[in-house]
Amino acid sequence: MDISLKGKVALVTGASRGIGRAIALEMAKSGADVVLASRKAADLEKVADEIKALGRKALPVTAHIGRTEDIANLVAKAKEEFGRINILVNNAATNPTMESAIDIGERAWDSIMNLNLKGLFFLSQAVARVMKEHGGGVIINISSIAGVTPDILPIYSVSKAGVNMATKVMAQQWAVYGIRVNTLSPGQTRTQFSQALWGNPDIYKVIMDRTPLKRIAEPEDMAQAAVFLASDKSGFITGQNLIVDGGMTI
Repeated sequence: MDISLKGKVALVTGASRGIGRAIALEMAKSGADVVLASRKAADLEKVADEIKALGRKALPVTAHIGRTEDIANLVAKAKEEFGRINILVNNAATNPTMESAIDIGERAWDSIMNLNLKGLFFLSQAVARVMKEHGGGVIINISSIAGVTPDILPIYSVSKAGVNMATKVMAQQWAVYGIRVNTLSPGQTRTQFSQALWGNPDIYKVIMDRTPLKRIAEPEDMAQAAVFLASDKSGFITGQNLIVDGGMTI
């Protein structure tokens, strides 16, 4: 398919590396200008330079999506620079622990939920208000197959299951404003975030045993799916969860 995002402005969180970086670059390749958000300015600047080398505009903004004041600043800077936001990709997430559900404490729970679910919702709300003013837009929430089938990251799984339901709520309530909302759920992907899993030989073997396509995903696999969801080619799709996992959840 000839997919074009020309004339669009995309805001991507967690854009300094991994899946977020790949999505930001793929959207730029498809013609979008990109607002990049993450907590580390130096890493964001590198991605911004890559996007500018593609002939597109890039605005790096340091932001912690778990903080409402950072969300407000991020959206304000995006509006100031571009006047609108057509696409939001909620990719920022955390999982600071591999503790079991019987051991995990309140502090870790709050850290995971604050960024993965609360921050995602309130950034979506802020951007949806901008989209509403301009006739609509597209929101893509990056979830995980861990939100569909519980795995070895229990509270991360709970947070991502919440993201899946948040997508449905947003899609149902914001369709009247011309806003489509979908979830993209990656399987095991070769990123620094998940290296503790795929980099462990024993865990890697389990992953391969469960994956019919017999490989883990590359960030570009998720980026191409995200561009499809952001484009007019998916114009009648909303409230859905696109699982990109090589068949692992079959």
